[in-house]
Amino acid sequence: MTARTATAPPTATSTPTPTASADWRALGCAVRLVVTDPLRLDDCRDALAHWLDEVDAACSRFRDDSHLVGLNTAAGYADGHPVPVVPLLAEALAAALRAAELTDGDVDPTVGSAMAAIGYDRDFQLVERDGRPVRLLVRPVPGWRKVVLDPDACTVAMPPGVELDLGATAKAWAADRAAARLAADAGCGVLVSLGGDTAVAGSAPEGGWRIRVQDATGPVDAAAEGPHALVTIRDGGLASSGISARRWRRGSRPMHHLVDPRTGLPAETPWRTVSVAAGTCLDANTASTAAMVRGTSAPQWLADHRLPARLVAADGTVTAVADWPAEAEVQQEVAA
Repeated sequence: MTARTATAPPTATSTPTPTASADWRALGCAVRLVVTDPLRLDDCRDALAHWLDEVDAACSRFRDDSHLVGLNTAAGYADGHPVPVVPLLAEALAAALRAAELTDGDVDPTVGSAMAAIGYDRDFQLVERDGRPVRLLVRPVPGWRKVVLDPDACTVAMPPGVELDLGATAKAWAADRAAARLAADAGCGVLVSLGGDTAVAGSAPEGGWRIRVQDATGPVDAAAEGPHALVTIRDGGLASSGISARRWRRGSRPMHHLVDPRTGLPAETPWRTVSVAAGTCLDANTASTAAMVRGTSAPQWLADHRLPARLVAADGTVTAVADWPAEAEVQQEVAA
């Protein structure tokens, strides 16, 4: 994983670069697009919306007609033999397997069955927030090494019973791809944020891309709640993983969507949010998710990889790692 620098926003000394933005929902999350050439906004918005439709059709775990669901179903009957997949799904799966390798399995795409077992078996907007008790067993997920991807032949082989879920990496990978493509086509700076997973490409605006980091993604014009930071990046990506937004209950047991592959259950973590800046949004999200799963050892692991990071404990205490700017922390409510 390649590190990038996040800095505190500079004091304005010149005329800001003009930008234009659009906000909507796709992939079950908030989408934000910002461009430094306002005349290219409509074209970029149309291109991004089309790209996200393609990603959803390929990678969604909640659409019966998605290519991912088709792969999970076909692999169950293939008895370990290769199953053909579309190139887009092959590329997204390659990104997920790379994340698993870089994190020693902390981020593992074979958590599909575990996610369904804890109740996250549909788009989160439809998940029952206070459901009946369920009997949960500590059971490691099958493991990413059992998934054999041939990217040249576009085939995937995996044992029966393995169900893939690309939710930990697909949005960040899609944001990287979109930002790079739009910046090249439009010839301007581009920011793409998918549920808070943010990728930038092209020429940054004066002073860099200003981003508010907080527990849960919300409207940019709404006041932040709780501890948050204002940082800028000029390239690469920034991502946050946390357990504050996607939570529900089964009986008396609280649940969240970050599964520990070693137990198949929601990760027991001291952090409520981890934010990381890296060379790509995918690397940033890979590291932030792995840090949530790693728990108390996360700060040292992030420091060893020289990844600027901000970790927020359950009590709101903030820990800054590597070159994360401590001066970026904001206590009062500030609108982005």
